[in-house]
Amino acid sequence: MAGKTPSFTVGIEEEYLLVDRATRDLVSEPPPDMIGKCEERLGSQVASEFLQTQIEVGTRVCATLQDARDDLAYLRSTVAEVANEFGLAPIAASTHPFGRWRDQKPTDKQRYAVLEQDMQVAARRLLICGMHVHVGLDDDELAIDILNQIPYFLPHLLALSTSSPFWEGAETGLKSYRLCVFNELPRTGLPEQFASHGEYRRTVDALVRAGLIEDATKIWWDVRPSARFPTLEMRITDVCTRLDDAICIAAIYRCLCRALHRLRRNNQRWRVYSRFLVDENRWRAQRYGFDEGLVDFGRGEIVLFETLLDEIIGLLHEDAEFFGCQDELEYARTIIARGSSAHRQLATYHLAIKSGADHETALKSVVDLLIEDTVAGL
Repeated sequence: MAGKTPSFTVGIEEEYLLVDRATRDLVSEPPPDMIGKCEERLGSQVASEFLQTQIEVGTRVCATLQDARDDLAYLRSTVAEVANEFGLAPIAASTHPFGRWRDQKPTDKQRYAVLEQDMQVAARRLLICGMHVHVGLDDDELAIDILNQIPYFLPHLLALSTSSPFWEGAETGLKSYRLCVFNELPRTGLPEQFASHGEYRRTVDALVRAGLIEDATKIWWDVRPSARFPTLEMRITDVCTRLDDAICIAAIYRCLCRALHRLRRNNQRWRVYSRFLVDENRWRAQRYGFDEGLVDFGRGEIVLFETLLDEIIGLLHEDAEFFGCQDELEYARTIIARGSSAHRQLATYHLAIKSGADHETALKSVVDLLIEDTVAGL
């Protein structure tokens, strides 16, 4: 199947939480001067999020992964530098260890006011942050074809990214509690499968005509065709506390998009499994991260994540060579050996408790870890 080769550009969006360096608690009303100063230095690459304690950054459209890394490092370091001037710090974690959603205040924007009115408490509980990776595909039909195939791999990406083991001071027992909160919204989770881009558009337009949504930006699937850019946007992952983890996941996702394009070009495709089956792996990644393996549906059994990762890296070898990102793919092994942010948060908490700290102090030590790791390696 011939056709124009996609650009495979890459862009990364991240959301952070703002904490007070003294109390380690969330800042429900950051100083307007802080947000203004960030906007002065970063322009449209930074914005307030639904809650005032959240701040979002987005890289430029990047031709290489190194460009994306450099841009994201600059965004993180700039936000951290400005926040520090006000006694604050950003943390790249999908939940705060002990912050309470009831104490937070929404950002004064019409879009967010409509969201809160429509979703009520389901929206007000959105004290969560994520990472989105855009890959330029430049072809609507190709985007839908990959949309249908790539969900199989999304739980693997989630497992590597987990950074939300705590919620309002409680150890949840999950590595990604963020998804529990996000799943309360409509139009979330794994995407539907579509025969064509036309079918996708007709499905979206049915909701628009009924007055339920204004446009496709109100569809919040784990992966979706972007309504603003010619990209396929991956949204399932927690925000990664360490920059290197984020770049690793972006590299894997970008290579997966190219690998599935290669198959399409050769009149082949990845086997499409039912949403029901893939949801099982999504839950396992949400619950255990990569600790307990995922289901290999071809074998019909749970397989160690390390084994699955070996297979994915082998599958993507040609694509990693094309993009020059072999090291970034291999870094996934480091994440497994060292642990995701969720693992590190839990280890920090339990070590503090074992050393005699009380519950509150131990949670604050987790925030200290997050402050440090958010700017590590920049």
